[in-house]
Amino acid sequence: MFRHGEAHETIAEDRPVGSRLWLYTNFDCNLSCDYCCVRSSPKAPRRALGIERVRRIATEAVELGVAEIFVTGGEPFMLPSIGEILAACAAAAPTTVLTNGMLFAGNRLRMLRALPRERVTLQISLDSPTPKRHDSHRGKGTWARAWNGIERARAEGFRVRLAATVSTDAEAEEFRSFLDAHHVSEENRVIRRIALRGSATQGIALAKSDLVPEVTITAEGVFWHPVGAEDNDLLVSREIFPLAESFAAVRRAFDREFEHQRRLAMIFNCA
Repeated sequence: MFRHGEAHETIAEDRPVGSRLWLYTNFDCNLSCDYCCVRSSPKAPRRALGIERVRRIATEAVELGVAEIFVTGGEPFMLPSIGEILAACAAAAPTTVLTNGMLFAGNRLRMLRALPRERVTLQISLDSPTPKRHDSHRGKGTWARAWNGIERARAEGFRVRLAATVSTDAEAEEFRSFLDAHHVSEENRVIRRIALRGSATQGIALAKSDLVPEVTITAEGVFWHPVGAEDNDLLVSREIFPLAESFAAVRRAFDREFEHQRRLAMIFNCA
C-alpha cells in the first residue's frame, strides 16, 4: 500500500512526525524470512530494548502526544517480558504489535489474555491467499500456523490486522480479493512491497529521501524509519533519551533533508 504526496503537505495532513512511534523490542525471531528488512532469524542476536527503557519511553511518549505505538522485531513474542512491554505501551497510547502469530500458546497465551483488548491490536503477517507463496518466503507450514494464530487472536477478542508483503501489483490485487472475500475491512489490512533492505535481494530501493520519517527506536538508537532500523544511512542518533530530543532530532533531519528541494516522499506502510 503506497501513498504519494508532496512531503511537507503529506506530513501535515496525514501523519505528523512523532505521531507514530516504533519500538524494535528485539531482533531475534523464530523464522528466517528471506526479505526481512532487519535480518531477523533464530540466529540473530536479541539486541533487546528491555522493559525498563520501554517504560521510560512510554512515560515520555505520553508527554509528547504520541498517538500510536507500534511494537515490532524480530518476533516480539520471543521475549519473556512482552506482556509487560505491551501493557506499558498500551497505557501510553493505542498499541499495535507486529507478529507472525505463531507463538500464542502456553504462558504467551495467558499473557495475551491479560492485555486490554481496546488498547492492543495484533498485526499478523500473511503474505498470500494460499500457503505456497507465503511458505516460500517464510518456511514450510508457516501459512497454516499464521492462520491458526489469526483465528486464535480473533477468538480471544483482539482486533486483528492482516499484513502482506508482496512482490508485484498482481500479488497485491490477489490478496485484496482474498481479504474482501473474508470481509477484512480496509483499516485492518496492510499490503506493502518488499523493500530492498536487510535480507532481501530484490525489491524497492528506499533511501531516506524516499521515506516520510517515523520515529523508530532500537537498542542501538533512533532511526528515521522502521524499514531500515539497523542501517547507518537511516540512523538519526545513538541517544534515545530524553525522548523529546530524539523526536526533535528526527524533525531536524527531516527539515535538512528537504531544505533545498521539494520532492515526493513516499509513505512506506509497515502498519
